[in-house]
Amino acid sequence: MAQQSTSPALCLEYWQNKAVEWGQATTLASQQDVCLHLQQLKEFLQQIFQKLQHMRVTFFFLYLCMLKSPFGVVLHNCFFCFLLEESQRTLLQCLWCLYSAEPQNAIELKANGWIQSLIRHLISESETENNSFMKILGYTSEEYHSNVVKCMVSSLVTELRESCCNGIHMPKRFTPDRLHSLSVFCIPLVTCSEAAPLIEALLTCCEFGSGETLSADFLKAVDTALLQKKIGLQETVTIGLWLRYLPSLENATIHLIETVVSIPHFSPQEVESLVKDSLLPKASACHPHIFMIVGAIFRNILLESDGNLLVQTLIQMFTRSFLQALLFGEAQDKPPLKAFFPHSPQPLLMALLKHPSDVPSQVWPQHLLCIVETLKVAIEDKDNGGSQLGLFENWFLLVHCGDWVDIAAQQLIESKAETSEALLWLLAFYHHPNNENQQRTKLLAVARKVCDQLKVLFRSTTLSLSHLQTSLDLAEANSEESGAKYLFNQLFLNFLLFSAGGQVIAKDAVHLVSTSFDT
Repeated sequence: MAQQSTSPALCLEYWQNKAVEWGQATTLASQQDVCLHLQQLKEFLQQIFQKLQHMRVTFFFLYLCMLKSPFGVVLHNCFFCFLLEESQRTLLQCLWCLYSAEPQNAIELKANGWIQSLIRHLISESETENNSFMKILGYTSEEYHSNVVKCMVSSLVTELRESCCNGIHMPKRFTPDRLHSLSVFCIPLVTCSEAAPLIEALLTCCEFGSGETLSADFLKAVDTALLQKKIGLQETVTIGLWLRYLPSLENATIHLIETVVSIPHFSPQEVESLVKDSLLPKASACHPHIFMIVGAIFRNILLESDGNLLVQTLIQMFTRSFLQALLFGEAQDKPPLKAFFPHSPQPLLMALLKHPSDVPSQVWPQHLLCIVETLKVAIEDKDNGGSQLGLFENWFLLVHCGDWVDIAAQQLIESKAETSEALLWLLAFYHHPNNENQQRTKLLAVARKVCDQLKVLFRSTTLSLSHLQTSLDLAEANSEESGAKYLFNQLFLNFLLFSAGGQVIAKDAVHLVSTSFDT
């Protein structure tokens, strides 16, 4: 019989004819014929796999062309015949051997395209709806699709785990080229939810040497699927993707920024929830270089947006979540704070990173004065990489810890003491660090007058919009100074929030203030 012949040509021709016959199966007799030949087909495929391991792809496809044999028909219809994991694994191994990590000629390029097309065809529900053989076996399109993807994933995960033991690669069994080929081979599977175990197995497989083993197209496809929420990965796997593929970390950070900025009416609680769900604070607390990259993206966006308040709020929320993850995270070997803020003076860093909730409210004024004094010293420190670098780095640290700026604005309005020049300076520096001394002096003079007027109104319980008008007119007339409108806006909003009568007129007053300063 043909299937018993030792001639490869006769075997291939025999199974080619069988595959075509089974693809057109419409009777119970055809189903019985399949069952009778399953074991022989399995043995034939194992022979093919053994030959492929020792034959170049180019030679194999030239050989098939000489035989004028559509080998794809055999493999394709075999998937409809085999719903057993062991047999499908053999089929996948055949395809895997045929795939070239670095195609050397047109034949290998065409082979790669054919394999990718076949995989897409096999996992597409629409491609299986009219298959007569599948129907005669009693499988629906959905059942077949789910089963074939699960079997493919299980087979490939098993292959990976057999080739890696305790994170140590076994080079004789699994080479970088094979790992690269497998990652490209799996690109069509990335958006299948059933493929998550396979994606995770690939991403957690350790690398060879200093270069990236996995295909960049595969890493990009996983990143896109994550951003579009078409696949869910374990937290450690997602962080691993960010570590080995920088664009994925950049995309995750930019996606968070765009989400927050595109919907300006998010509450602080909603922003904080988005930040935590992004996993960026937790990843940053474990890996200082992730924190540095995320911080650099925040910094560039903040500069490009001219100090956008939403971006500042986002950075503040990110830092708060980051510090919580750093203090209360499960990691045993926690990096020191200096690893995350290498250019920040230690006294200023410690003062700013201490959250207001951890400091008694009666100590806030002294703590704020300490922050202002250490900040001024840090800015004027010529040894800190130059005055301009020192100014920018320390301003960005202040943005990270904006909670203390909010406390300063609150203290300016609530305090019965004389308006603090130091706290006004802190607000002015926060909203525009590049102001020259003359500009800042002028802005501080106007801010003091506005603040003094608001302090007079602070304890009044019968406020009206007309009471605020004088202060608004003064502020609006001087709001062209750099950073002025943001400073005045913060003073007025804190007045409305904390004054006895401010909440009564808050709704109309907020609209008036926002209109006056166009914020």
